[in-house]
Amino acid sequence: MTAPTPLDPARAAQLAAEFGLKPEEYDRVLAILGRTPSLTELGVFSVMWSEHCSYKSSRVWLRELPTKAPWVIQGPGENAGVIAIGDGLAAVFKMESHNHPSWIEPYNGAATGVGGILRDVFTMGARPIANLNALRFGSPDAPRMKQIIDGVVRGIGGYGNCVGVPTVGGEVNFHPAYNGNPLVNAMTVGIAKADRIFTAAATGVGNPVVYVGSKTGRDGIHGATMSSAEFSADSEEKRPTVQIGDPFAEKLLIEACLELMATDAIVAIQDMGAAGLTSSGVEMAGKGGMGVELVLDNVPQREEGMTAYEMMLSESQERMLMVLKPGREAQAEAIFTKWELDFAVIGHLTDTGRIVIRHKGQIEADIPLAPLESEAPLYRRPTEDTPPQPELDAGSIPDPIGIEAALMRLVSCPDLCSRRWIWDQYDGLVNGQTVKRPGAADAAIVRIEDHDRALAMTTDCTPRYVVADPVAGGAQAVAEAWRNITATGALPLAITDNMNFGNPEKPRIMGQFAGAVRGMAAACTALDFPVISGNVSLYNETEGRPILPTPAIGGVGVLEDARQAIGLGMPAGADLVLVGTTAGWLGQSLWLREVGGREEGAPPPVDLAAERRNGDFVRAQILAGTVRACHDCADGGLLVTIAEMAMETGIGATLSPTPDAVPPHAFWFGEDQGRYVVAVADAAAFIATATAAGVPATRLGHSGGGDLVLAPGRSISVAALRAANEATLPALMEGRSA
Repeated sequence: MTAPTPLDPARAAQLAAEFGLKPEEYDRVLAILGRTPSLTELGVFSVMWSEHCSYKSSRVWLRELPTKAPWVIQGPGENAGVIAIGDGLAAVFKMESHNHPSWIEPYNGAATGVGGILRDVFTMGARPIANLNALRFGSPDAPRMKQIIDGVVRGIGGYGNCVGVPTVGGEVNFHPAYNGNPLVNAMTVGIAKADRIFTAAATGVGNPVVYVGSKTGRDGIHGATMSSAEFSADSEEKRPTVQIGDPFAEKLLIEACLELMATDAIVAIQDMGAAGLTSSGVEMAGKGGMGVELVLDNVPQREEGMTAYEMMLSESQERMLMVLKPGREAQAEAIFTKWELDFAVIGHLTDTGRIVIRHKGQIEADIPLAPLESEAPLYRRPTEDTPPQPELDAGSIPDPIGIEAALMRLVSCPDLCSRRWIWDQYDGLVNGQTVKRPGAADAAIVRIEDHDRALAMTTDCTPRYVVADPVAGGAQAVAEAWRNITATGALPLAITDNMNFGNPEKPRIMGQFAGAVRGMAAACTALDFPVISGNVSLYNETEGRPILPTPAIGGVGVLEDARQAIGLGMPAGADLVLVGTTAGWLGQSLWLREVGGREEGAPPPVDLAAERRNGDFVRAQILAGTVRACHDCADGGLLVTIAEMAMETGIGATLSPTPDAVPPHAFWFGEDQGRYVVAVADAAAFIATATAAGVPATRLGHSGGGDLVLAPGRSISVAALRAANEATLPALMEGRSA
C-alpha cells in the first residue's frame, strides 16, 4: 500500500478555492496533514468544513438556545431530537432544508428533501408517522416561479405519498424576496420506544462497517458545498449536484432498518445525507472516539469507473451506514436481501483515530479525525443590529376600502388563500391515524397506533416580522408554534428549527441571525419549549439579494387522548369569545401590505408572560370540555380568524360592535399577539372563569346563519368568502385572474 498521492500544490490551492475553502482554511488543512492533500482528502475537508456541515458561522449563536428539559431524551447533535411522550414512547423529529436543490431542480430537490428527513428520523429507531413542510415562494408571476411551485409541491407529494407517510401540515408564504431563492423545509415526526433509541456513535475495534440501501452514483457530488454558497446567474447549470430520489427504495429501507433494529445487531447507524459517505463515516467514528478504515471497492455502485473522490462525496439517496456487532453480518445481510436492498461490508473500526480510505489497492486518504471537528472553522462574524422601525399609530392610518372589502381582499390574497390546491396533492390520511386533516385545526393531529395518545404538530414563522425586528420575530415564531399546538388542546413539548438566512459574511444578515436566536431562546425558555434538533441554511441569496430572514419553527406536542383534540371549524349556536387583548397593531400586518400598500412599522410585540398565561388557560378549558372550537389569531388579525372558522363549516356569526377606543379596521385586522377565538356554550360563564384566572376575555358575538354580520345591514356571505378563498391559488397556477 502506498500513501495518498498528493495533488500538485498549485492545483490543490485552486481546487480548494473552487470547493469553497478560504485560504486560511486551506492553510489549516495543510497544517493538519503536514503535506499537500490528495483529491479525496481535499474533498473530505471541503464538505466537512462547509457551512452546511460544520455550522461554522452559526455555532456560536446556536449555543444560546435552551435544549434541555425532563422530557428531552436526545437534544441537538444526533440525526434527530427525541422527547418522551408517556407510555414508554418517544417522539423523534427534525426539520431540514433543501432550498438550493429545489431552485435548481424543483421536483427532485423537494422530493429528496423529504427522503433525507425521513431517514434522519428512522435512523434513530423511529417509525415515521407524519411529514410536514414550510415553503416560501416568490411572487407567483415571477420568472420560473409557477414551475418551481408546481415542481416542489409535486415532489413533496410524490415522495411522501409513495413512501406511505402522510403529509399532514405545513405553511406556505409568498414574497418577492424569495423570487431567486425559494425555501423548502421538510419535517418528519416518528414514534419509537423510549428505551430503544439508536445513535451514530460507533464503538468496538474491528467491528464491521456495512453499507445498506441503494447503489452509489455520481448524483449530488458537492451538494453540501453548493448549499453553502450564494446563487448566481448560472446556478441552473448546477443540476448535476441535485440528487435523484426513489421513494419505493426508501420504503424498503425503512422496513429493513426497523426489522434489523428489532434485533441487537446494531452498534451505530447513520444516514448518508449531505456529504454522503464522508459525513457518515467521519461522524460515526468521530462521535465514538474511534478510527475507521473503508475499502471503496466494496461499495455498491451503479455507474462504471467511479473514483474514490466521487464515491466519498456522492449524495445518492436511500443509503445508510451501520456498525454491527461482530459475527452479525449474515443476519443483517439476510434482512436486507429479503427487502431487495444492497448490503456490503465496506470496512471496520480501528483504534487509530484516523479515517483511512482505500481503493484499487491504493490509499486515497489518511486523515486524523479529531481535527476535522476540533479544528473546523468557527467564526464569530461581525453583526449589525437591524434599526428599529417606528411604532405606527393606527388612528393615523386611514381605512381606504372598508371592512367588508378588506376582508374579501385578505382571504383571497396569496398568503391567506386556501392551500387546498397544495394539500390535495398530498396523501394526508395514509395509515389511517390522522385525526385532524390540513385546514381543520391550528395543528395537525396524528394518533399513535394502538394508543389513545396523539401528537399535535405544526410549522410556523412570520418572516416580515423577523426582517423588521429579528428579536421580536424570532420570539413570535416560537410563540405561534406553541399557540397553534395549544389551540388543539395539546401540551407543547419541544421544537425543531430551520434557520434560513442570507450571506452570513454580511454584518446585517449575521445580526438578523443573532437577533432571531435571542428571541427564540427567550420564547423557548418562557414557554418550556426546548430546541431538540434543527438545521441552518445560510447563503440564501441570488446575485446579492437576500431572502427575508426565516427561522422556521416546527413544534410538537402531546394529547393524552386524541378524542379531546378540537378544531377551528365554527359550530352553530355558540358564543364567540376573544382571549387576549387587542390594541389594533397594524405595523407589518397583512392588512397594511394588502390594503394599505405598505410594508413598514414595528411588528407586534410579544408578551411571553401573557402568551403563557393565556395559552395555559385555553388549553385547560379545552381539556375540561368547555370549548367547542378554537383558532389562534395570527396573519390578518381577528376578523380573518373568525372568517377562517366560518369558512371551515359554512356557519356564520353575528358580531358585537367594535370598541370605541380602537379604530374598526385596526380592531379587526391588527395582529396583536397572544390571542385566541374560542366558541363556547356560555360566554358569561367562560369569561367569569377567565377573569378569575387573570386572563382577559371578551365576548365577540354568537354563531349561526350563513353570513358574518358586522352590524345591522352590514354582512358578508361566508359562501362568497369561501369561493374567493378557494379560487386564488388554482387561478394563480393556471395563469388567470381569480
